[in-house]
Amino acid sequence: MFSLSRKDVTTLAIFSVIVLTMPIWLSPLGAAYPGLMQKFAIYAIFAIGFNILFGLTGYLSFGHAAFLGVGSYTAVWSFKLLSMDMIPALIFAVIFAGIFALFIGYFSLRRSGIYFSILTLAFAQMSYSLAYSVLTPITNGETGLLIARDDPRAIDALLGVNQTTSGMPTPSLLGFDLGGYGGFYICAVVSIAAFFLSQKIFASPFGMALRGIKSNQTRMKYTGFDTKPYMLTAFVISGMFAGLAGGLLAVTDPIAGAERMKWTESGNIVLMTILGGVGTLVGPVVGAWLIKYFENIFSAINVNMLNAFFDFLPEGMQAVMVTILSKFVGEGWHLTLGLMFVVIVVFLPGGLVEGTERLMRWLRRRSKERDEPTGQVASGRTGNE
Repeated sequence: MFSLSRKDVTTLAIFSVIVLTMPIWLSPLGAAYPGLMQKFAIYAIFAIGFNILFGLTGYLSFGHAAFLGVGSYTAVWSFKLLSMDMIPALIFAVIFAGIFALFIGYFSLRRSGIYFSILTLAFAQMSYSLAYSVLTPITNGETGLLIARDDPRAIDALLGVNQTTSGMPTPSLLGFDLGGYGGFYICAVVSIAAFFLSQKIFASPFGMALRGIKSNQTRMKYTGFDTKPYMLTAFVISGMFAGLAGGLLAVTDPIAGAERMKWTESGNIVLMTILGGVGTLVGPVVGAWLIKYFENIFSAINVNMLNAFFDFLPEGMQAVMVTILSKFVGEGWHLTLGLMFVVIVVFLPGGLVEGTERLMRWLRRRSKERDEPTGQVASGRTGNE
């Protein structure tokens, strides 16, 4: 169950080191603060789960934010009714997101292609509308679902767990506070576990069957292979990953709002996966980190920062550079992201991972070409002698 190929073990080890050392290598990039690193880890889980559906089966869902929102709402209700401990919150978030994904997948998977995508988008928008204006006793509408000091918290009351006397209660893990870097490392460990699980799914016979469905579903059916249970299972697993990510969002910030179910959130996860590389293990994670970095750091660059950066240039040239680049940073960071997306889709349809692999192959080929003439000359001299 826990065995991996040597290549997968190496990949998992490198991924683990990169995630756990984020406070070190993100520091020069200005992103080494716990709140942002938690988002990096959480949205990596979201992207990993989405890639199990889109990357392995080719079915593009435009409604995965619905499961993210369900996970968040479920986790907050767990904090309100049961305990401030994160374990039951995450368990229920995954279960309820899986049940919701089973319901949506059962109907959406009756169609394929663009019709499947539109159905998932429709379900997600209905979920958003329900959470925003209809199910306000459950979701608290546009204000968002919040915890309160007088919430019952049955498990905490049964165990005699005392909350703080001042301020709002905060999520914990077996009594340990999850603030700051502690919260980040919890999210980091969960993201590593999610990555390991995705490796097992990719390498399993189940994953091979999903690849066969993506390659030629009609041929799979003609061979007597019933593809529907496999597709539905992949959809539910993907939804459960999204629910886990939503639960972790509520753990790091105990509030659940309808905006997490909006279509733009579903669009973001599609962009993350395509930018990094659809169907690859690492690609969606890279895409998630890149977009979250742009959203939180690149968007904070302003004119004053640009002026300070180009201070070494003559005044006129400095003004020109600042005027041009100011359109691509700050509030215009979406323009930079859009241009990057266009370039990658046109020139690197396999995403950043494919681009890196192409670069590595080119470098190896160049190295081999440089070595070959030397070897031929040496062998020729030996033959003449």
